[in-house]
Amino acid sequence: MNQSNQESQDMIYGTRPLMEAIRSGKEIEKVLLQHGIKTPVFHELMSLLKEHEIPFQWVPVEKLNRITRKNHQGVIATVSPVSFYKIDQILPSLYEQGDTPFILVLDRVTDIRNFGGLLRTAESAGVHAVLVPDKGTAPLNSDAVKSSAGAVFKVPICREHNLKDSLTFLKESGLKVVAVTEKADHYHFRENLTGPVALLMGSEGTGISEAYLKLTDVRVKIPMLGTIESLNVSVAAGILMHEVVRQRMENDA
Repeated sequence: MNQSNQESQDMIYGTRPLMEAIRSGKEIEKVLLQHGIKTPVFHELMSLLKEHEIPFQWVPVEKLNRITRKNHQGVIATVSPVSFYKIDQILPSLYEQGDTPFILVLDRVTDIRNFGGLLRTAESAGVHAVLVPDKGTAPLNSDAVKSSAGAVFKVPICREHNLKDSLTFLKESGLKVVAVTEKADHYHFRENLTGPVALLMGSEGTGISEAYLKLTDVRVKIPMLGTIESLNVSVAAGILMHEVVRQRMENDA
């Protein structure tokens, strides 16, 4: 696919076209806004972005010009190929259906291939939803779709503005929030993961934020017998997700 076709499918340019897209129900991944614009219609756009909790970032006009030669009017938006959900809408329905909730929470996973791999493994492990913050997460674009082998269309992705509030909601809803970190004092296979559970995985570079670690119920680690101290986040999450599967299958046997 050449760049012009890519732009026409994945991007929206201009204030009014973006407002129309939002009102028509299109899922917007992210919006780049030029510094210094203060027109009335631009203020109307800002109200829409905040109302629909759409992530946006202020950037210099040079960055917008590097993205496209079109008349962007100081506004460029990326359209998401998937729909987003809210965790407070998914969780009650799981309990009503008699399911044992299994949620994956990702703290700032920015690598698209890792993100896609995580979604693919989550789908294979029966994860009910993947929870991500609306900022600092890999974009859900065509590359993510490809690396996930289509799992982005099968696993509900919940994009939340405040991850701390979401973790608190999970705890209050009866889920055990389990952080996967080398800072833990016991191994993952020694923890009971058969009940309602949310696995919290950290970013590739800095791990799980301290503020989120404080909200967890349990911290577990994966045995590391070599000299390398940590695993790729996609690999580590895969180990934990299928440990949940193993324990639940044994529990049901």
